[in-house]
Amino acid sequence: MSSNNLIHLTDKNFKEETAKGLVLVDFHAIWCGPCRTIAPVVEQLATVVAGKAKVGKLDIEEAHDTSVELQITLVPTLILFKDGKEVKRIQGVKDLDYLQKLVESYL
Repeated sequence: MSSNNLIHLTDKNFKEETAKGLVLVDFHAIWCGPCRTIAPVVEQLATVVAGKAKVGKLDIEEAHDTSVELQITLVPTLILFKDGKEVKRIQGVKDLDYLQKLVESYL
């Protein structure tokens, strides 16, 4: 995770970072194989939508409270937030084209 456009989300900064604008959050875990598969796609997306939307990653084990509050039961789960409200939830591995179209459809 070395993309400058990718936000590292925690229980402490989650609400603030997702409160305004469009934010796609990748809920993941270190032990999750599919999460490692989608990680480079999420990093690419952060670069592609920079300036239009934010992209963040949240480790479900580090940010346990947020994960429980949002009922994350499967990883990877990607949730698109608009002004703090969940507008779309998808699970599993998706490609860059799919994710880019998803984000752009809410701009």
